[in-house]
Amino acid sequence: MRAASRFTQESILHVRQAINEAQGNEVLVVGSLDDNKKICSITVAARGNEEAVPALKPYLEKGDVIVHNHPSALLKPSYADLRIAAQLGNQGIGFYIVDNNVENTYVVAEPVTGREIKALDSEELSAILEPGGKLNSCFPAYEERLSQIEMLKFCTMGFNKDLICLSEAGTGIGKSLAYLIPAFSWVLRNDERVVVSTATINLQQQLIEKDIPLVKRLLGSDPGVVLVKGRSNYLCLTRLRESSSELSLFDEVNENLNAIVEWSLTTATGSRSDLSFFPDDDLWYRLCSEADACRGLRCPERERCFVLRARREAAAARILVVNHHLLFADLSMRIAGAGFESSAVLPPFHRIIFDEAHNIEKSATSFFSRSFSCLSIARYSGRLLRQKKGRNYGLLPGLEKLLHHHNLINQIQNFLSEVAGKSRSLDAMSAQLLDGNLPGRKLNFRLTNETPEIQTLLLEPLNDLRKSIMVLLSCFEELFKGLSEEQEEESIVYECRIELRRLNTVAEICSHFLRFQDNDQDVFWLENRKNYRGENYTRFVITPLDISLLMNEAVYKPYKTVIFTSATLAVNHNFDFWKSRVGFNSAVEREIKEGFFVSPFNYKRDVLLGIPKEAPPPSEEGYTAFISAFVQEVLKISEGRALLLFTSYSMLKEVYDEVAAGLREWGINVLRQGEDDRSRLLQRFQEDTASVLLATDSFWEGVDTPGEALEVVIMCRLPFRVPTDPVIEARLEAIEKRGGNSFWELLLPDAVLRLKQGFGRLIRRKSDRGIVLILDSRIITKSYGRIFLSSLPETPQIVSESRFLLEKVENFIVNMRSNR
Repeated sequence: MRAASRFTQESILHVRQAINEAQGNEVLVVGSLDDNKKICSITVAARGNEEAVPALKPYLEKGDVIVHNHPSALLKPSYADLRIAAQLGNQGIGFYIVDNNVENTYVVAEPVTGREIKALDSEELSAILEPGGKLNSCFPAYEERLSQIEMLKFCTMGFNKDLICLSEAGTGIGKSLAYLIPAFSWVLRNDERVVVSTATINLQQQLIEKDIPLVKRLLGSDPGVVLVKGRSNYLCLTRLRESSSELSLFDEVNENLNAIVEWSLTTATGSRSDLSFFPDDDLWYRLCSEADACRGLRCPERERCFVLRARREAAAARILVVNHHLLFADLSMRIAGAGFESSAVLPPFHRIIFDEAHNIEKSATSFFSRSFSCLSIARYSGRLLRQKKGRNYGLLPGLEKLLHHHNLINQIQNFLSEVAGKSRSLDAMSAQLLDGNLPGRKLNFRLTNETPEIQTLLLEPLNDLRKSIMVLLSCFEELFKGLSEEQEEESIVYECRIELRRLNTVAEICSHFLRFQDNDQDVFWLENRKNYRGENYTRFVITPLDISLLMNEAVYKPYKTVIFTSATLAVNHNFDFWKSRVGFNSAVEREIKEGFFVSPFNYKRDVLLGIPKEAPPPSEEGYTAFISAFVQEVLKISEGRALLLFTSYSMLKEVYDEVAAGLREWGINVLRQGEDDRSRLLQRFQEDTASVLLATDSFWEGVDTPGEALEVVIMCRLPFRVPTDPVIEARLEAIEKRGGNSFWELLLPDAVLRLKQGFGRLIRRKSDRGIVLILDSRIITKSYGRIFLSSLPETPQIVSESRFLLEKVENFIVNMRSNR
């Protein structure tokens, strides 16, 4: 093919010049197409052969073309050409070969040029939700929700104009339909994939089981929707086969293992959630699929692989429902080099909707933290070698049979024992930092330059562990030096390398800890945890201080439409705080639209907000006694039906110990967080209208208990984060260091959003009514209290002495129940 049919004359001269400047050697250039689909401009990106293509990713976009010359003038593509062209083709990038004079060209892969985008008709979509529309015809009891219609228009604008949209959607407006209808319509018109990301399983279930089927019905079409789960949710058949062939598991686990083996023969999904029982975490860890343990094309069970089956389903779908953690796993691979037009954890997508967006900073911080513990080291080492009843199990005995290097294997066994010993020693030494001078063990400890004990109690044991791991890794490398090509392909060698990579990651984290003083971008801290036997152990964690750069590079720049929505994004009627936490700064060069969509609920009629003005400040000794006495009186009036929200488990326990016996005498069942699984606890609470639930942090949000089971929400104190939490402490210091006010910029607005979440537990349906009580006098005595109150829905407020307030509570409840 003549080059002139694919290049403008000017671009031919430019490519020829680049080849001449390289003295006729191989050159790689990136070409852009004009309206006639000819290369019109070029950028010389690399000099070398096709192996340099991965380095070109920063230059490449969908529709571009890589041009590569063959000095021999033979334009037949090599194996390497075909391999690279296939990779580029999946990203919509073309690959051409030319001779040195750029007279002829061979098109190995065509570029994928963009299609004309078809805008959505906002009025047409709004009509679906308006009186007489399709939603009305589906539900005779339909009621128009003006805020829902306005939010639908807002989201439609976001799709049509490639905007970043921030949306605070009040409880009850039906925000899911407001973003799903435009998302589905966009996919159907433009064949672009959209991701809907949530923070909780509850919302995912609501979307998949209720809202999405309704949208399909309203639009009369199904673009393909898949709930995408993380890889560890799926059973790995190869690991199951290997585990079931060993005799090193306990009898109790053997029963569960046998049940999983039977289930594996019939399950269509291989998903853990489809099991009739919940397997022990340690057992599931041995059996589940893991990215770095996957054998890929080497796997003997590849054709039956549950993960590949799920990925094929995701690739065929145009709407993907995921959680925030899985989405960040995907985005991290893309900014690390996978690119935005090819598959990573997810197939490529073009637009994102973040629901429950108030949790994004928390989710991103959690995902991008790195950690290890003595338990994780024991798991990795145990895969290599574990002993039971005098017999050796794991990968190492198999290696010995394969390689017959008995001396090296014996050395490796000794080094594995040494790593285990150094790990236990580190755990014991670090425990002294967590013990502190207080009774009981502290939950965490942050590394700073102000703790002299760090060197002896932490850094030296960390370095000892790192050295032991590196010696172990060196010994394995010595063992693998003489492997033949056939031996290298053995699955046991591949699996050994997996565990060695994991141990190497532990060594890298140790190295970062040793240099923590030189790193002001991360927080280095220790966390106290308990294993399933209730024994303490230490988790060593590195957490990013700020997620701004990540969000800008992974979300704001590459994706055309990004919609954030939640019932709680604004503080004092603006988004400034939330925007500051998720990286909206001067570096974000995008148009951002903000929208407030008020709840249809009648809070003025249906909610009473009460504050006892004589409540002692939380710092005073008599505070807990006051709370216990006041709560007991309220619960006798309400006959249970209440959710008590605390900011610490210790205070919860104190109040529980004071009130539980007396309430039970009144026939009220007292439930508390920690005595049962969260979902079962909530189910018991919802089914028993004569019950009260005492809970902490995670129950301030995600609790959906409509109807008579919940009529009173009591927030015992304002939900300020504990400033001694290592990550919070570091972020507060960073604000002060740049001259800001950490209380007003972080602690206060964060507490306001959490209070809004707690308030939102009460009214979940239009028929709900009830009382919210805030037992923290700071909300009326401190200047910042007005910010809390102004951020809540407008309701009647009673600020009075307890005796008078209890009378108002009783009158409200009597009237509420008599009018049902």
